[in-house]
This record gives sequence, C-alpha cells and structure tokens, in this order.
Amino acid sequence: MTLCRAHAIMTSATHSAETVIAATRHWLERAVIGLNLCPFAKSVYVKEQVRYVVSPVTEAPDVIDELERELRLLADADPNQIDTTLLILPHAVADFLDFNDLLYFAERLLASLGLEGTLQIASFHPQYQFAGTEPDDIENYTNRAPYPILHLLREDSIARAAAAFPDAADIYERNQAVMRRLGHDGWQRWMAGDDAPESGPEKS
Repeated sequence: MTLCRAHAIMTSATHSAETVIAATRHWLERAVIGLNLCPFAKSVYVKEQVRYVVSPVTEAPDVIDELERELRLLADADPNQIDTTLLILPHAVADFLDFNDLLYFAERLLASLGLEGTLQIASFHPQYQFAGTEPDDIENYTNRAPYPILHLLREDSIARAAAAFPDAADIYERNQAVMRRLGHDGWQRWMAGDDAPESGPEKS
C-alpha cells in the first residue's frame, strides 16, 4: 500500500478533502501500519508514493467512470512517483452490499481495459464483512476503513513486496489473530491513540 502527495477533489463542508484524507491517513498510520496489517505499506507511505483521490460522486456509475480514469492514470504513471492509489468514496456506496455490487463492475472494468495482471483492486469499507462472519465480529475490522475505498495496486509491486516477506501467505491469519487479541475495546483505544502495551499489536 502506498500514499503520495494528496490529489483531492473538494467535496462538502462535512466531508472536505482535507478531512477525508486526514481520517484516511490516521487509519493507515494506526491500523494498517501501526498494527502491521500490511507489512508492505510502510515503505510506500514513507516515500509518499500514494495518490489520494477524494471523490465527490454519489452514484455507482459515476464511481466506475472515475475508477477508469484512475486505473489509466496509475498504469501510465512512474511507479517512483505514484506506486498506488486510494480512491476514497465518502458520498457513495455507503451500504456494504451496494459496495460489493460495485466491486463486480470494477473487476469487469479492469479486465476490459486489459489491465488484469498489471493492476489489482483491493477494497475497504466501514461495514466490511467477511463471508461467514457476523457484522460485529472483530475480525472484520482488518478491512474496515473510515470511508469506502478502492485501493489500486501494481501487480509488480505486490510481487516484489511478497518476495521480501517469506510469510506473506500468513498475513490474513495473523491479522485475524491481532484483531481477536485486541477485541473491540482494545481496537477503539488503539485507534484513539492509546499505546498501552496490553492493547498494542504483537511485535515482530
């Protein structure tokens, strides 16, 4: 995962681009990097290679149009400048089922652009729920973000990162264990900035 100089479209007073990006960066720093949910994230974040796009759109078809622009831009960009993109959707697909429907069309778009094998789309959502879990299960929080997010990644970058982490295949299970150890109270304290050892992540 990576983040670059903030490219943001102003939205509303409630969800200004600055507010949305600040909340997203806090989530990245505390959850994704702070809990080591993605061992690959810190490098690109520190190098400022993440592109943040705060979308003003409200309807799924408009999200797909914006996604197409961002996929094309990322495919053409210098990886040293933009390694990954976070397309943040503060006004669209608030319902997780609608978000899941959107992902189907997002994958179809990726294929239609001939970018399968070049780029990949990951997803995060405030209501994210893995199959076979209950809505309040703490394990779901590994993929919960402040806003619906489409994370656009380069396959080459994923491959290089995975090669540098021999236990990359175990990340999912490790993340689930981290969340179970924290519990809901521990998660809330951690995200609020409490670095107490009993609520912190497992050290590696």
